[in-house]
Amino acid sequence: MESGRRKGLSGVLSSLSLLCVVLDLQLDGVLGATPVEIEHHLEMGRKLLAAGQLAEALSHYHSAVDGDSKNYLTYYKRAAVFLAMGKSKSALPDLTRAIQLKPDFLAARLQRGNILLKQGSAQEAREDFEAVLQRSPEQQEAREQLFKVDELEELQEEAHGAHHRGDYITVIQVLDRVIEISPWDPVSRELRADCFIRLGDPRKAIQDLTPAAKLRTDNRAAFLKLSKLHYQLGEHQEALGQVRECLKLDQDDKECFAHYKQVKKLSKQLDSAEELILEHRFQEALDKYESSIKTEPNVPFYTSKAKERICHCLVQIKRSEEAIDACSEAHQLDPQNLNILKDRAEAYIQLQDYEKAVEDYAEAREFDNENQEIREGLDRAQKLLKQSRKRDYYKILGVGRSANKQEIIKAYRKLAQQWHPDNFQSEADKKEAEKRFIDIASAKEVLIDPEMRQKVDAGEDPLDPESQQGGNGGGGPWPFGFNPFESGNNFHFKFTYN
Repeated sequence: MESGRRKGLSGVLSSLSLLCVVLDLQLDGVLGATPVEIEHHLEMGRKLLAAGQLAEALSHYHSAVDGDSKNYLTYYKRAAVFLAMGKSKSALPDLTRAIQLKPDFLAARLQRGNILLKQGSAQEAREDFEAVLQRSPEQQEAREQLFKVDELEELQEEAHGAHHRGDYITVIQVLDRVIEISPWDPVSRELRADCFIRLGDPRKAIQDLTPAAKLRTDNRAAFLKLSKLHYQLGEHQEALGQVRECLKLDQDDKECFAHYKQVKKLSKQLDSAEELILEHRFQEALDKYESSIKTEPNVPFYTSKAKERICHCLVQIKRSEEAIDACSEAHQLDPQNLNILKDRAEAYIQLQDYEKAVEDYAEAREFDNENQEIREGLDRAQKLLKQSRKRDYYKILGVGRSANKQEIIKAYRKLAQQWHPDNFQSEADKKEAEKRFIDIASAKEVLIDPEMRQKVDAGEDPLDPESQQGGNGGGGPWPFGFNPFESGNNFHFKFTYN
């Protein structure tokens, strides 16, 4: 019985061995390639590379490498495609493999040395260039690159020494040349970015950190620093994008996640507020901006921007006195902001303080003389000021510039009853009352007429003969040239207040 079991086990093992052989043969048929097929892939790769079709060329070189993993030329040629695609990090392992397969392959050593030099790896680059010169002493490129290695090592040492001393300007000057030699060196770019930050130039720091973040396989620290720099500059959308890159590398990174939550919350508030402004929902937008100040009270840009937009919203909802306070506070934070000056000028116009409106528009024009909106605003404020020194129809009736027709008529009725000439006894009082009564009636007629009121709001006087080129037909202040108080007009006051 034991013998039968052994025979049965032996038969199973034989069957398994046979199956493995068959599978090996099948895999060889799938993964392997004949020399003719490999040559075809190499030839197609060469043609496509020459034609600039890099992705297609790379596909053929992948097939050539898979078909013959012992052919140093296939690795070398695939490395060439990676370099043409700007993927030096991918090219480096292929060049190393080609050198392992053929240690005297000088072209691969020279190419690898050049990549290492551009990456700032001076010592490793030196080894490759010296290996080339050992076998080919007359190789001019290797000799020239070796001089650059010497220069690079000296400059790197000088830069780190200056940084240790706190001489950041010198560090930047030295690293300018280092990065010319080694543009793919993340260490030098990060060091220069640090110097720019210390010298208060975050923009230039961003210019260095952006490529540096891509030069490392896992550079969460650079992405986080980029996000914080953009955030400090008020670029919350860019900050959100960079911190998300950090979380793509490690979603559990505590520092990146904490910063992400802060940026996300503020970004949502600011974007929502701007959408509300576009929808003319100014009170809701104002509330959002006040909330954003509480979310981020420590970054001056966001406080300044929020106060600017609060100023704008208050003007739009005609809370003029509050608007002036908010705009003045925003102006202190950002003195050259045209939007703040323009909005405060409009608030002054709402309060009929035309002199200050002119001052704000004039100040804004000093910063941007070509801004059409500012020039038109200044012109309008100057006309309103000039008009107010003659006749201000809103002041005559004692109503605000936003008063509607019903409010205008109500104010007119009250004043007309007060200043009706029949209410006065002496001749002097009657004449004064006549004058006031005419002004009141004129103001009412002008302000309830949409076309004439539009002219008033544009800084014109529709009853001024000079501005109307010939006046209103009668040459006097009464609308349409009719004065009921002139002698010869047989008119008795039976006034209907409509």
